[in-house]
Amino acid sequence: MSRRFSNLIVVSGPSGAGKTTVLNRVMAELDAIRFSVSHTTRIPRSGEKDGVEYHFVSRREFERLISEGAFLEWAEVHGEMYGTARAEYDRAAREGVDLLLDIDVQGADQVCQKFDDAVTVFVIPPSYMDLERRLRGRGPDDEATFQRRLAVAGQEMAHFRKYQYAIVNLDLEASVEALKTIVKAARLRTSRVAETAEKILSTFNTRKER
Repeated sequence: MSRRFSNLIVVSGPSGAGKTTVLNRVMAELDAIRFSVSHTTRIPRSGEKDGVEYHFVSRREFERLISEGAFLEWAEVHGEMYGTARAEYDRAAREGVDLLLDIDVQGADQVCQKFDDAVTVFVIPPSYMDLERRLRGRGPDDEATFQRRLAVAGQEMAHFRKYQYAIVNLDLEASVEALKTIVKAARLRTSRVAETAEKILSTFNTRKER
């Protein structure tokens, strides 16, 4: 049996756009796909567990990993550092599963510089008002922090045209189906089925020689 090639599925979008809910559903409903657990220096939120939502590390540890070249990408967002370890991709490649990355636009740029066949998807909130409501419902940020998050969301939205696909998250079910369709299509790219196709082609050549 031909080996299965991993796809890098890069998903970005402003905080509050609903990415996490969509990604969790897609991972539950598709096989051979894994979420890339990022490293971060931020403090865990209520209910978050180390190694599940994030690998929570100190800034000193994060900077050590940067110096060792341990990250595929990293960025500083809202005063905290986030990064995707190379080990996450290496593990996915060994096991032949797709790797789903939830990263910001800075990180997406870095990944695409290293992997020109990465699949990029931008999740767009239904409206500014909806995004504001979701962010306010997340908890006790002071007003200055909240306004900064909204400003960053606007800056991130301006980058959506760089992505191959965009999903306007008006309806959860439709958004989940859209991302599943993108992942399934990525698995059918000629670069991903070339090995199998070449083996089939070789059988044509064998018959021709008879």
